[in-house]
Amino acid sequence: MFLWAGSKGAQGSGSERRTIYQKVREYDVLDKRKTVTALKAGEDRAILLGLSMILFSVMMYFVLGITMVRSYSDSVWTEESSCTVLNSTIVAEINCTYSCGSECWKSSKYPCLQVFVSLNTSGKIVRLFHNEEAQDTNPECFYVPKCRKDYNAIHTVVMKILERLKTQQQVLCYMDPGEQQDSALLTRIYGRLAVFHSLFWPTCTLIGGTIIIAMVKLTQYLSIMCEQVGRIKR
Repeated sequence: MFLWAGSKGAQGSGSERRTIYQKVREYDVLDKRKTVTALKAGEDRAILLGLSMILFSVMMYFVLGITMVRSYSDSVWTEESSCTVLNSTIVAEINCTYSCGSECWKSSKYPCLQVFVSLNTSGKIVRLFHNEEAQDTNPECFYVPKCRKDYNAIHTVVMKILERLKTQQQVLCYMDPGEQQDSALLTRIYGRLAVFHSLFWPTCTLIGGTIIIAMVKLTQYLSIMCEQVGRIKR
């Protein structure tokens, strides 16, 4: 009877050990499942972030391609040269309009400054403009200021430009190497540096999104490899 009781006690302790082991194993499996679920959610968010960055960069490339890059490629003032200022005078007062509120427009004026320069490379006399926008807005004036209510403020800005041009006889300018345009530019809006700066951040966004997706995929691959190695050792 003592032996039967002892064997019964040993069987009971063994079953208790198995029950504890099963509970611990269940807890471990549950923790692993929670960890895997959390990791999978984080990986999905990281991939979504990377795809969003790539999509945003592609959209920026498209917008810049039809605006900045196209204007840069269509520009004919590509050759940098030295110009000698021959004449800079205010020839007229140009009428303009400015916004004074919702569906409200009022008229004002700005002085038209004409500048003629001589190209030192060829000796050709051409009209000088501040940039491409000035040439497109008014082909008679060197600088087209923003129309304002205060005419005196506009006149002061133009007079400062006139004084600076009179003191600097030699200026750097951009000319048309094909000589199709009888004009030159003092500055370029759509130059190489402007195009570089406009494409820099979309490129960084594209590279960053690609790196994020690549790191997530690499992490998933290494996790699968570690799991396979663990199964082989078992």
